[in-house]
Amino acid sequence: MTGGEDGNSEVPVAVEAGLRAGPSPDGLPPLRDVIKEYGLAAKKSLGQNFILDLNLTRRIARAAGPLEGRTAVEVGPGPGGLTRALLLEGAGRVIAVERDDRCLPALAEIAQRYPGQLDVIAGDARDANWPLLLGASDRRAVIVANLPYSIATLLLIGWLETQPWPPWYDRMLLMFQREVADRIVAQPGNKAYGRLAVISQWRTVPRIVLSLKPDAFTPPPKVASAVVEFVPRPTPNPPASVKVLGRVTAAAFGQRRKMLRASLKQLVSDPEALLEAAGIASSLRAEQLTVADFGRLAYILERWPGSAHGI
Repeated sequence: MTGGEDGNSEVPVAVEAGLRAGPSPDGLPPLRDVIKEYGLAAKKSLGQNFILDLNLTRRIARAAGPLEGRTAVEVGPGPGGLTRALLLEGAGRVIAVERDDRCLPALAEIAQRYPGQLDVIAGDARDANWPLLLGASDRRAVIVANLPYSIATLLLIGWLETQPWPPWYDRMLLMFQREVADRIVAQPGNKAYGRLAVISQWRTVPRIVLSLKPDAFTPPPKVASAVVEFVPRPTPNPPASVKVLGRVTAAAFGQRRKMLRASLKQLVSDPEALLEAAGIASSLRAEQLTVADFGRLAYILERWPGSAHGI
């Protein structure tokens, strides 16, 4: 593995460890055998791409930090490659949400191997009540998931907009298409910088920790992927409403070629006065503002006379 200055790491893919015959370190069959036994060909409609190399899934699990005794939340476990890695690395409990009923028997085998440690929830993660699923677990839970790419951004925004804040999770370690990962960590002035970067960086400290080539997956997707770590900020500064921040960024980046004095007209009748109050030049465009600038705009907009954008 080679690292770069931005913390990214190219993962040289060698899947033979996950494919060879014989038992895996957890005593369960190799994933290729599991997939064959239960007919778990990946479904494009569900955005499924499986990682068969247990060495690689264990590397991802370890990137989430010490897991001993902690609760890990996983979305889209599929045949259970990452699930097994999380348990092998010491997770005290894994809550896995899977909407593909074909995968449930394979996950049941893992649950039998780890009695009382794996809770499999059959359903759609978009409908999950996470605090309720966690029950009495403390806020040391981690979210670790090879997300279905079709709903990855939607799930991320939901977790970033969690109320109250700090959230119910201690950190997130999530797999995305590389293009989405680049948007998350993009800086002002970069063409990838937009709403996703602002909301991600305002509420958390995100960084790319692993980069994966397409052939790390079965079937190989058409694009590279990356694992992004998100560490929640205890108190985003300034303490604006995340919903109002979402409206500000939607207006600003929805017309990113326009100056802010034009793009923010859909929010207030006099955007120049709002921008002056925030100490931001009205001639700037959205991609020129920092995350703190957007937070300040949202904070002031909440309290703007006659505004319908308050908490």
